[in-house]
Amino acid sequence: MSKKLTTRSEDYSKWYNELVNKADLAEPSDVRGCMVIKPYGYAIWEKMQTKLDKMFKDTGHQNAYFPLLVPKKLFEAEEKNAKDFAKECAVVTHYRLINDPKNKGKLIVDPEAKLEEELIVRPTSEAIIWSTYRKWIQSYRDLPILINQWANVVRWEMRTRLFLRTSEFLWQEGHTAHTSKKEAINEAKLINDLYAEFAEKFMAIPVIQGIKSESERFAGAVETYCIEALMQDGKALQAGTSHFLGQNFAKAFDVKFTNKEGDLDYVWATSWGVSTRLMGALIMTHSDDNGLVLPPNLAPIQVVIVPVYKSEDQFNNISIVANKIKDSLILNGVSVKYDDRDNFKPGYKFNEYELKGIPLRIVIGPRDLEKNQIELARRDTLTKSIISINEIAKYVPKLLNQIQEDLFEKAKSFREKNITKVDDFDQFKEVINKKGGFVLAYWDGTIETEEEIKRATKASIRCISYENNDEPGNCVYSGKPSKKRVFFAKSY
Repeated sequence: MSKKLTTRSEDYSKWYNELVNKADLAEPSDVRGCMVIKPYGYAIWEKMQTKLDKMFKDTGHQNAYFPLLVPKKLFEAEEKNAKDFAKECAVVTHYRLINDPKNKGKLIVDPEAKLEEELIVRPTSEAIIWSTYRKWIQSYRDLPILINQWANVVRWEMRTRLFLRTSEFLWQEGHTAHTSKKEAINEAKLINDLYAEFAEKFMAIPVIQGIKSESERFAGAVETYCIEALMQDGKALQAGTSHFLGQNFAKAFDVKFTNKEGDLDYVWATSWGVSTRLMGALIMTHSDDNGLVLPPNLAPIQVVIVPVYKSEDQFNNISIVANKIKDSLILNGVSVKYDDRDNFKPGYKFNEYELKGIPLRIVIGPRDLEKNQIELARRDTLTKSIISINEIAKYVPKLLNQIQEDLFEKAKSFREKNITKVDDFDQFKEVINKKGGFVLAYWDGTIETEEEIKRATKASIRCISYENNDEPGNCVYSGKPSKKRVFFAKSY
C-alpha cells in the first residue's frame, strides 16, 4: 500500500483530500458534489452516532423520522428560513419517466406527469416537522416534545469537499417544542453543552462555546448557540449549532396550545444538529503527514495485532497467543482485530494501519513468544515499547485512555497558541493573513462593521463566547465603544 501523502505544509487541501481517499473513508460519487462513504469511514460515523444517540436519549429525547420531500407551500411558510435556503434547494417537479420516442433506449421526463405542487428535497426539516407538530399539540399536557431524527439532507452546494461540504450529507437534527421561553432556551443551551462534551470527551477536540452574531445565526432563529473548533491550518470549523427559535416557527405554522390558565399561546421551539462535517473535523484536528490519527474513543478498531513469521508452524504458534490476547482485550472493552491475512507482508500491514489511524499496533514474532513479550506501537506519537504478554490486558486499556487525553491536550495546546488578542486593524489583518487561528478583538456589535471586516480579511465572527473577562474597549475596526472581545477567524 502506498501511504505517501502530500505534506500538510506543502498543500493542506491536497493533503486532506488524499488522506480521505487513501484511508478508505470516502470518495466522490457519480452525482456532482455527493460522496460515497466507504465502510471504514461509515464505521467511524456509526461510533459518533452511537455515542451521540445515547446522550440524546439520556436527556429525554426520542428518535423519529420525517419525510425527505417537503411541499413547497410548507417550505415557504417561515420566510427567513425559506429565503436563506432557497438558493441551495433541489426541487422535484415530475413523478415519471417514459421512453423517448425520438431516441430509442433513452428516457425522458413525462410532460404529463407534472406534480400539482413542487416538492423541495429537504435542506433542513423545520417545515415538515412543524406542520406535523400542529397536529400533535393542543394542550400544555402535550409538551414538551423532544424529537431527534437521523437523516440525510440536500443542499445544492457549488463548491464541495468530502465530509466538509457536500450536496447531500448525513446528520442528526433535533426539533423540540416547549410551553415557555425559559424552557426552550434551557433546551438549546443543554444541547450546546452536550455537543461540547461530545467533541471534547470523544473527539478529543477542544471547542469554544458561545453564540453566533446576528448575521451568522440560523435563518429563523432568535439565538444560535455554537461550538467552534480550530483546525491545524489555522481555520475555524463550526462543529455544532443549537438554535432557540422563539415562537417564529410556531407562528408560521400556527402551532398553539392551551396553557394551564386556559389561554391559547404559541409554542416555543428549538432545533439543533451536527453532521458528517464532524468527520472532517476529526481528520483535520489530529491527523499527520503519515495518515489518519484517531482518538481511541471513536476508533472502530482500537488495537490491531500483526503476526511476523516465516513458517506455518511459527504462524500457528503466534496465532494461539494472538487470539488469547485478542480475547482478553475484548473482555476489557477494547475493540481488536487480528490481521492473519497471509497474502500481505507485515510491512504492508504496518503502513495500512498507520494510514488508517489505528491507535495501537501489537506485533508478535517467534522471538517475542520465546521472551513472552510483544512490541506495542502508538499511532499518535509513533513510539514503540516492549510489554510482557501477561501485562497486556491491564496495560492496553490504560494506554488507550492516555492516548485519548494526550490527543485532547495536544489539540488544546495548539489552539491556545493560536488565539491572538489584537487592538488595531493593521495588527488584525497581519495575524489573520500570516498566523491564522482565532483573533480576539473588540467589535462594536453592528452588522455593518462585521461585513466590512469580512470583506477586507475574509474573516468572520465565529463565536461570541459566554465568558467575558474583558474590560470595555474600542472596536478594532470602527473605534466605537465595545463591551467585549469576540472570536474572529477564517473558516470552512
